[in-house]
Amino acid sequence: MKKRHEQKLIILSVGLMIAFSIPISLLFNSEREVLGYPMILIYLFAVWMISIIISFVIVKRYDE
Repeated sequence: MKKRHEQKLIILSVGLMIAFSIPISLLFNSEREVLGYPMILIYLFAVWMISIIISFVIVKRYDE
């Protein structure tokens, strides 16, 4: 894997640390629900799923 692709994964990791930090996560801690689930759970699982998809695409596309 080339250095720039490793850098993309590092940027993704830093972005996830910011997205999962307490102040950002608490922005979604509200009384509102989506399909019966609290908004914070929807946020956490959506960010987690998107990060898995992005990392899969980076590794699959640029694996040499």
